[in-house]
Amino acid sequence: MNPTLTRACGAGVVIALAIAGMIANRTSTVAHAAPPAAAESPVDTVPGMPQVVDPRNLYSETAADRMSPEVRADLERVYVPNLRSGDVYVIDPASMKVVDRFKVGIGPQHIVPSWDLRTLWVTNNAEGRTDGSLTPIDPLTGKPGRAIPVDDPYNMYFTPDGKSAIVVAEARRRLDFREPHTMRLQYSIDVPGCPGVNHADFSIDGRFAIFTCEFSGTLVKIDLVGRKVLGYIRLQMPATRFKEVTKGPRFKAGEAWEPGETELCTATRGMPQDIRASPDGKRFYVADMHADGVHVVDGDSFKQVGFIQTGLGTHGLYPSRDGKRLYVSNRGSHRIHGPRLSNGGVTVIDFATEQIVARWPVPGGGSPDMGNVSADGRYLWLSARYDDMVYRFDTVSGEVQQIKVGAEPHGLTVWPQPGRYSLGHTGNLR
Repeated sequence: MNPTLTRACGAGVVIALAIAGMIANRTSTVAHAAPPAAAESPVDTVPGMPQVVDPRNLYSETAADRMSPEVRADLERVYVPNLRSGDVYVIDPASMKVVDRFKVGIGPQHIVPSWDLRTLWVTNNAEGRTDGSLTPIDPLTGKPGRAIPVDDPYNMYFTPDGKSAIVVAEARRRLDFREPHTMRLQYSIDVPGCPGVNHADFSIDGRFAIFTCEFSGTLVKIDLVGRKVLGYIRLQMPATRFKEVTKGPRFKAGEAWEPGETELCTATRGMPQDIRASPDGKRFYVADMHADGVHVVDGDSFKQVGFIQTGLGTHGLYPSRDGKRLYVSNRGSHRIHGPRLSNGGVTVIDFATEQIVARWPVPGGGSPDMGNVSADGRYLWLSARYDDMVYRFDTVSGEVQQIKVGAEPHGLTVWPQPGRYSLGHTGNLR
């Protein structure tokens, strides 16, 4: 049963709700069928891609007890790229202290685990320049190596077969497929209809990927086998979104958090950010900073089928270690460069019902952005983009601890993580 949206934001087109009360509850009413009692047929994956162990849960091999032998000797660290200070801070999660810091290239955006789990790449995209680079970090020692010159590496992913790194050249509207170790260019796919090409996730069989287009409110679907664009869709905006109040009330420790009052949405297009697949691979969830929620998209038909309103400035998406919940970070602002101590927080969505089951505030205000879940699943680590901090949320209680880092932290990663291989970003492992 798929709900339709109330109307396109600012478009003035009104469509009947399929189920009453969706907006009042601020959650999607899309329902998942109960998983079958018996295992489904094996997934027919692309050649070279590791087998899907459980077709009902593509995150099955990222559970807390699924640590790969390749990473067991790696240092337990949190690596934080600081965009404006041009460095990486290294946090020891046991002591909750910064234990190292080092300079990297210009404009470090994300820390990206390689497909084979043996390198952590810092994507230095040098926005507005031509001297971008990738800095390798050895996870055994936590030390950086010699940077490799690469044009505009805003973000980076890996094809499911491990044969290519996909450098997301955001300013160029281009995806550059490169040899995953030397970063030698193999081929490129132009995405002219995707200004601000940004984040991605992959189909369960490895045949296609969906990328978000930050500056047009659209998505682009890429045929990874045929090496071509399959199409674009424009995300539909909700009728209302959360009101941004610069000096509004901020929640104190122990208080329940609600994102705040809503207002008519006057934005003409969304600003999609992170994207993650559902455990069964059928749906894709798309965080949208302008819509203040998560769009639900059917992967095969490439159509929007729902929307879940989560919080102001929705940005990052992270599955829990058991694959049952989706942690959603909300920056607390609609702006790319928002104010300090915004009304940000984390919303927790149950995958099976697509209902919100918890909300975690940052006491006093904050800007949860990007990161990942600890190996044991106990903590959600997120950068505080506007506040020069790192947050550690307890995934049971929602309690927050904070660590001061460099200027404008962005796509941090927690390492090591469970899983057999990495699809990139801040640790999209499977």
